[in-house]
Amino acid sequence: MPLYTEGEPIADGKAPDGPIARRWEQRRFAARLLSPNNKRKRTVIVVGTGLAGGSAAATLGELGYRVSSFCYQDSPRRAHSIAAQGGINAAKNYAGDGDSVHRLFHDTIKGGDFRARESNVHRLAEISTQIIDQCVAQGVPFAREYGGLLDTRSFGGAQVSRTFYARGQTGQQLLLGAYQALARQIAARTVTMHPRTEMLDLVVIDGRARGVVVRDLVSGKISTHLADAVVLATGGYGNAFYLSTNAKGCNTTAIWRAHRRGALFANPCFTQIHPTCIPVSGEHQSKLTLMSESLRNDGRVWVPQARGDTRPPAQIPEAERDYYLERIYPSFGNLVPRDIASRAAKNVCDEGRGVGPGGRGVYLDFADAIERLGAAAVKAKYGNLFEMYERITNEDPYQVPMRIYPAVHYTMGGLWVDYDLRSTIPGLFVIGEANFSDHGANRLGASALMQGLADGYFVLPSTIGDYLADCPADTVADGHPDAVKAAGEVREHIDRLLSVGGDRTADSFHRELGGILWEHCGMERDAAGLRTAIDQISALRGEFWRDLRVPGTGAELNQSLERAGRVADFLELAELMCVDALHREESCGGHFRAEHQTEDGEALRDDENFDYVAAWEFTGTGNSPVLHREHLQFHEVRPSRRSYQ
Repeated sequence: MPLYTEGEPIADGKAPDGPIARRWEQRRFAARLLSPNNKRKRTVIVVGTGLAGGSAAATLGELGYRVSSFCYQDSPRRAHSIAAQGGINAAKNYAGDGDSVHRLFHDTIKGGDFRARESNVHRLAEISTQIIDQCVAQGVPFAREYGGLLDTRSFGGAQVSRTFYARGQTGQQLLLGAYQALARQIAARTVTMHPRTEMLDLVVIDGRARGVVVRDLVSGKISTHLADAVVLATGGYGNAFYLSTNAKGCNTTAIWRAHRRGALFANPCFTQIHPTCIPVSGEHQSKLTLMSESLRNDGRVWVPQARGDTRPPAQIPEAERDYYLERIYPSFGNLVPRDIASRAAKNVCDEGRGVGPGGRGVYLDFADAIERLGAAAVKAKYGNLFEMYERITNEDPYQVPMRIYPAVHYTMGGLWVDYDLRSTIPGLFVIGEANFSDHGANRLGASALMQGLADGYFVLPSTIGDYLADCPADTVADGHPDAVKAAGEVREHIDRLLSVGGDRTADSFHRELGGILWEHCGMERDAAGLRTAIDQISALRGEFWRDLRVPGTGAELNQSLERAGRVADFLELAELMCVDALHREESCGGHFRAEHQTEDGEALRDDENFDYVAAWEFTGTGNSPVLHREHLQFHEVRPSRRSYQ
């Protein structure tokens, strides 16, 4: 059986033509509107309450729609967006260093290795300035300079200072801003909140997304909720690797179940490895901890020059240190993009120059910054991050360098959407990290928060009305045969998980899957390894359904059951990730194929044959997926070798 078959090309039919700087304005003007009276008649389901979902639900409620919001956490405030540390990009040019909307657009296209749409990225750069104004008005406590202006710092892939921040808690502060807007709408009864509730399937009626099937995580009750449109804001799928910087609850179930219902899945192999994470310390770990990329503003990355040098860092003189990022990439130094910094760390460790247990770490050293700025100034910038590092490692980063190593962090792939954020299922919109749209093959630091809030506060509220204006305001009964069938299939799936009766936990399968992915589809991939991974994942999926053991029942709080369902979806997604990585015979961004690299070890793109988005169609578990290509066109930025030297 072939790994995949070719399907018809796909295109984004919603982005206007004409000058790129005017396309978003043109699209908003051309979009049909609903009157306030008609908005009150329309219902929208929003799944997920992170920055994208929380801001979307709040804004749609403010506009007058009737919104149902779902999250599996006990409160919207516990969404994983709260863990974002370093900052949010915006082209305000407060630093006066030459930033602009066009420069942010250019940096993002280049940072994504020319595998993102120009129209989407330019819109993101435009909206970035409005996001900061919105958040300041909400009271988000961004850092300020002595004179009272908002402060900024630099992030990887940029030579300007455009990242707004709130110490190392930017995600938390932005999420609280979105949450207070959401809470206002909950109090106004335009938004109905459903916490501790997990989406397990999409209800599609007459070809349109009309609702979701959910499980109450406390009682186990299965129910359907119907609406005129469904919005998925459920984040990425990095936890397929088991060890990642994501919260343990992060999963792929919502978007994968939508994919099974007909939504195309785009670029699943584009996963981001973050270079600044606390290294793995043992088999006991179930997740990894991120150290913000902002630390690379003042921290210097180095390893010993000699292989096997195990001396404490203070005993290694300057002449025997290799500040390898500064040496290899002098123009950007320690602020090269994440994919480049991650591969460089792997390379020096593979050479035998890594530090710490197992030689899987490099130093992030603040000695120069402390000497230059003083410990108090460093603490004011990064104090909570330093404290977190010390609590986890029992090492004081004011006295000794941090040890860091790359880890899975973000996924650029996701459900395919057009310029309006519509998936290939009418009525299903996908926002934030759950879609593929803005980052290409690599996301620049501080751009995730920007995309989530752009989609939720500004893009979706402008485009969803255009869809609803074209749909009849019909009401679907709870007893509709398609809704009943979807709920029945969810119950059957749960019963199947509970009835396997084997000897292995879902976590044991998840850990084994993560090891396969990290080994063969992680920082570096090759054809032989990917074929091995595909075979191993297929075999592991078969073993899962023969030897899984889930204690308890479905009619109660059962976290083993929750994990089993999510691992089942990861097992299917992981195979598609490897098929996508195998078919893409090039290196770009976070997708590095060992067979395709330059003489100096950099990624070697193939624009002639792979300048497209790979959008995959589900044809059944174990069957060959269908590949639909969306060819990318570049008019404003000329694709070139991505150099940061």
